[in-house]
Amino acid sequence: MPTILTVDDDRSVHHLISRALEGREFEVISASSGEDAISQIKANSPDVVLLDVVLPDGSGLDLVGKLNQLDPRLPVIIVTALDTSETAIEAMKLGAFDYLPKPIDVERLECMVEQALESRRMMTVPVAMDTLLSPEEHDAFVGSCDAMQQAFKAIGRVAAQNVTVLIRGESGTGKELVARAIYQHSERSEGPFLAVNCAALSETLLESELFGHEKGSFTGADRQRIGKFEQCSGGTIFLDEIGDMSPTVQGKVLRLLQEQKFERVGGNETIETDVRIISATNRDLEEMCRENEFREDLYYRLNGYTIELPPLRDRKNDRILLIEHLLARLAKELGKEVSGIAPETQVALLEYHWPGNVRELESVLRRALLYCSGTVLLESSLPKEVKESLGLSGEKVGNASSMQEEGLTQFILDRLKAKSSDLYADTLAEMELQLLTLVLREADGNQSEAARILGITRGSLRNKIRTLGISIEQVITLGEERKPPNQDPTDPC
Repeated sequence: MPTILTVDDDRSVHHLISRALEGREFEVISASSGEDAISQIKANSPDVVLLDVVLPDGSGLDLVGKLNQLDPRLPVIIVTALDTSETAIEAMKLGAFDYLPKPIDVERLECMVEQALESRRMMTVPVAMDTLLSPEEHDAFVGSCDAMQQAFKAIGRVAAQNVTVLIRGESGTGKELVARAIYQHSERSEGPFLAVNCAALSETLLESELFGHEKGSFTGADRQRIGKFEQCSGGTIFLDEIGDMSPTVQGKVLRLLQEQKFERVGGNETIETDVRIISATNRDLEEMCRENEFREDLYYRLNGYTIELPPLRDRKNDRILLIEHLLARLAKELGKEVSGIAPETQVALLEYHWPGNVRELESVLRRALLYCSGTVLLESSLPKEVKESLGLSGEKVGNASSMQEEGLTQFILDRLKAKSSDLYADTLAEMELQLLTLVLREADGNQSEAARILGITRGSLRNKIRTLGISIEQVITLGEERKPPNQDPTDPC
């Protein structure tokens, strides 16, 4: 369970943060001074620190440096009053992960803590290319086919060399795992590792994310921001989907590679940095260069060493190894006692073409396990799109929909027999319960994604989850008091 340490001499701040993060699988511990914080870190090894700037025994800025000495990969989020934002910027230059102004915005706090935890995970959880470690201790990179063995050898050859690496392969083939493995086996492994998805941000936001910006440099730039290249000095930055980078950003990245210098957006101060760039793409960069969509000089700079990852459909027996490995790990995560796969289910999983590769395989197995009620994974538990692609949808898929409709109808009939005097409200609550449960399952329990699908705020979704008795741990279930009559309590459906 991740541990969050809050360092503040104001007890109300500890209470607010604890309340904001309750219901999540976090352990929140507190410290009221710098000395107390250091003791807590030595005793509990927290995963994220929320640090106030003004402490009774000194400055939080001085403490950032001390925390970096204790654990250089520990994300520190500065929590500070609005009028001390310049101090917070200085803290980020000293190695802090980000800063959060007071009064604390709860949703922003949750988002920032999740990002910090993901950063911590990428830096500290080893990527294992063997089975010597237990699943709890590593992210396994499974593969025995020739193409994967060549990729593993390439990681070993290039990790210790301070050169750029270009990882190529379709979406979902494991490019981030390769980048993390290179970082973890490099001489920069004690420095930071940050990842940026170039396809997920607009040109302006990507430029700001990478290089930072000055206050007022564009609409919405209400404060100075430190970019990833400045924040990651001495470490490694992973630029995913590099082919989606705009020409403007390409030019600035080229200069950084050539000189290790850049300016923030809207600024004229030249900033020096020392970062190793690992990039990845699923696009044909050579064709993009011929079409003048990607700078040829940048392509040659990024392509210091190339690692190719094969698509899942070409990995032959690796698919069986991956299915077995992922099924064992996900079953443990979700608390499901599934110990085997029915023969027809394995045939279906091997015949499917997997356009989303390993990432899609993991998602399919997770959803199948959520719907599985026995100890063997049956074909009927597979998601609709897999069955339809293989011509297996037919009557079974139709029955799933009709069963849901019949369940709601039966609920109404039961309330009518019970002479309900509040049937309208009861039925709306039941419909909302079913809707939220189905969407949360579809989102694999990710409340931010579920809120986006539903078109409501995350805070509103969280309130509805509490009110309706929906329990989200690693598996989405209905609260015991809300389960329909005669339903097997061990069946999440």
